[in-house]
Amino acid sequence: MKRLLIVVDYQNDFVDGALGFEGAELLDERIARKIDEYREAGDDIAFTFDTHHKNYLETQEGQKLPIPHCIEGTAGHGLYGQVATKQEEVDTAFYKPTFGSVALFERLVRRQSIADGLGTQPFASIELVGLVSNMCVLSNAVIARTACPNVPIIVDASCTAAPDPATNEKALDIMEGLQIEVINR
Repeated sequence: MKRLLIVVDYQNDFVDGALGFEGAELLDERIARKIDEYREAGDDIAFTFDTHHKNYLETQEGQKLPIPHCIEGTAGHGLYGQVATKQEEVDTAFYKPTFGSVALFERLVRRQSIADGLGTQPFASIELVGLVSNMCVLSNAVIARTACPNVPIIVDASCTAAPDPATNEKALDIMEGLQIEVINR
């Protein structure tokens, strides 16, 4: 049975762009190695992309404007570093306008439904890596846990981070509390 690796939003704007932070670049080699490991084993790999359009900053008076980031068609939207060279045509890509991917949830629910009909599990495990631990990684880990309740969900702490290390640790604590296995902590 195959495993699934989900690389969450390891995009230029979250590493060294508009919302980049010190230390995010250090994950590049680790995530790239993990992608190679999964690829060599014949497992499935998916990528999520935080995706906004140029007009998403239009807002009504008085509302707080977000920092422009991951605008579709810009360099900031692309994958960062070595990880950018690892995405292949066979990999699934999910483009999402917010923290969690609805399309990822729907795909996992379909896979779970098919597996239920066969009396098996859709994946041996689902592992998440990428950015940012307390937002998109956490949200998509919860999505995976919800869609595939009996599949081990794993987050590699050495392959995720947040701008504030204390917030990162809290996010990892929360995920462990949701029966998500946090490794390499």
